[in-house]
This record gives sequence, structure tokens and C-alpha cells, in this order.
Amino acid sequence: MAEVQLRVNGVDVQRVVPDHTLLVEFLRETLRLTGTHVGCDTSQCGACTVHLDGVSVKSCTVLAAQASGGAVTTIEGLRENEDAPLHPVQNAFVQCHGLQCGFCTPGMIMSVGFHLRDTPKLDDASICHALEGNICRCTGYVNIIEAVRHAAHEMYPALAQRATEEVKP
Repeated sequence: MAEVQLRVNGVDVQRVVPDHTLLVEFLRETLRLTGTHVGCDTSQCGACTVHLDGVSVKSCTVLAAQASGGAVTTIEGLRENEDAPLHPVQNAFVQCHGLQCGFCTPGMIMSVGFHLRDTPKLDDASICHALEGNICRCTGYVNIIEAVRHAAHEMYPALAQRATEEVKP
């Protein structure tokens, strides 16, 4: 058994779990934070993406004990509280219809949020890079890509202005 101590969405938690417990299982089954999805169990789909110590990770590839001592942010933790507005990436996915069934959406939002924080670019190559490792089986990614652009504009108004100026002849 492993004692796991984490700060999850700003709250300190401590639990004893079997040594082989994956972080995704810890979040979903132990803490009942079910926004993080299990899609493939092989780290291919990205539905389980969370932020661990500020880095985007697939939580099906990390043991809870390995994460112990760290800070985890899940899709539930992007907002400051239930009354706060949606995070700009969450809002962009809603506004641009960047989801269909919604199964992949939490992982997409977590990946995109991390990427835009570190690399606020609007070019197609950067957006495709942000979405690497996340699979949506419902859409053609058109609205998802538009949601990323929308979120970037919302998060970085100066960047959006510069992109608009670059397009002008």
C-alpha cells in the first residue's frame, strides 16, 4: 500500500491506496473527480490528461504514488469555484461547438490550456501540436481548432491583434 499526498485542485488530500493505483484511478475512484476520463488505457487518446505540477500529463501513465507530493489540476479545477466563470479554453469549446459527445473534451481542454499558457501561438502547426496525443472520434477537428483560436484570442488579446494585423495586405 502507498500513502499518497497531493494537492488536487487547490485542496490537500491524503489517502492510502494499493501501490499499482494509477493517478487517473486515484482521481476518479478515490476522489470521485470523474471529469478526467479513461478512454483507452494505453495513453493513446488523451482523455485522461491533467496538469501535474504545472505540466500536462496523461494520468493513465502515472502511478498515484509517483505523483505524491505534487499538485494536480483536473478539468474540475480550472475554475476558481463553481460560481466563477468558465476558464477561457472551456468557454471557447462551448462557444465554438468544439465538442460533440464530450468524452475527449476534458483532455483536449487540459492539453490546450497547458499549450496556450506556454506557447500562445495561433498558427495551424502550433494548434496541431497542442492537440497531438488527443483523439476525438466524433468530429473533424474543425470546431476544435476554432475553439483553440478563440481561446488564444481571449487569453492574449495583444496576440490576437497582432495576428489580425499580419493578415492585412
